[in-house]
Amino acid sequence: MTADGHRIRPQDLLHVTAHPADGAVVLAVAGEIDLLSASVLGDEVTAALADAPELLVIDLSDVSFLASIGITVLLEARREAGAGTQVRVVAPENGVVNRTLQLTGLHEALAVATTLADALVR
Repeated sequence: MTADGHRIRPQDLLHVTAHPADGAVVLAVAGEIDLLSASVLGDEVTAALADAPELLVIDLSDVSFLASIGITVLLEARREAGAGTQVRVVAPENGVVNRTLQLTGLHEALAVATTLADALVR
């Protein structure tokens, strides 16, 4: 709850915007990915994958916190994409998300790029 007595909604913690880029779908994610907000990202990933793009880029450049449930959503995205869609994650080099993914050993499994431009290279 907030100080004024209102409930915090998942959409208050995390914003995801989908847009096309060079034949790919980019999900620009901003905020915190935790137990409350992970479903917002999961729903957007599912919607993006429904169109079976060749490339889905999940841009976490504006994410300030990534809990283990968020990592699970990223791994599920990779699994749900199947053979026809590549999934890449953008995590800036000196950011908390990049550090988290390095510590968990998932940098390669999630095809992490440090910039959106690098993630879009095919």
